[in-house]
Amino acid sequence: MIRHAEGHAAASRSENAAPTRVPVKGEAVKAVIQAGGKGTRLKPYTLILPKPMMPVGEYPVIELLLRWVRRNGVDEVMVTTGYLGHLLRMLCGDGSRWDMQIAYTEEKEPLGTLGALQLVRDWIDQPFLVLNGDLITDLDLRAFMRFHREHAEALTIAVKETPVPVNMGVFEFGQDGMVTDFREKPTLTYSANMGVYCMDPSILELIPRGVPFGFDDLMYRMLDEGLGARVFQHHGQFMDIGRPEDFAQAQELAERGELPMWGH
Repeated sequence: MIRHAEGHAAASRSENAAPTRVPVKGEAVKAVIQAGGKGTRLKPYTLILPKPMMPVGEYPVIELLLRWVRRNGVDEVMVTTGYLGHLLRMLCGDGSRWDMQIAYTEEKEPLGTLGALQLVRDWIDQPFLVLNGDLITDLDLRAFMRFHREHAEALTIAVKETPVPVNMGVFEFGQDGMVTDFREKPTLTYSANMGVYCMDPSILELIPRGVPFGFDDLMYRMLDEGLGARVFQHHGQFMDIGRPEDFAQAQELAERGELPMWGH
């Protein structure tokens, strides 16, 4: 169900439902911020605060996100909430203090990382951004959106090369089992999902209603059906504050005044 905040008033929990139409201001850029998770990796802190409200320096993460997307031209945001969602509505309100419109959906039960997008189907009328509510990055969001518009694919994913150390020796071998190479405790590099997406409205047709559905489910379905997706490579900073080590790093950057999303 969609909710429009009035100042900092909290709203009561209700059934999953599609939102009513939100007026569009001219050529508004819309973003969905996913904020319904329980943040289990940051317990016990997330027993009392939803993960997007965890403080980094002076601000909660979701406020850093909102300021960042506003600087990058976004003026309408839908926040998908679930666990402790009333606290997010009290904090962010209707968005007027950042010269933007904020509305909310609420899940009665978890719908996965993308299932909640079905609740905003009637609100979407153009390519839109989807962002995890627990990230910190210096990604050039305007360049990311331009990249999506310049290509035909319905989905663009921001990725960052991420080193993954393997704490054992790794063998390579042929079909006959003969060893062809060996590396002792190598560090492998993968293009990791940053949790930042640009989607065409047609993507919503691939997401079933009323059932949990994750980004992994979407990718498997698109690959099975031969539907194209494209990645946008980011070479700067990226932190997932749901990871304790990234949360600690973000605090260190904030103390030094080097947090990328502050926009200094």
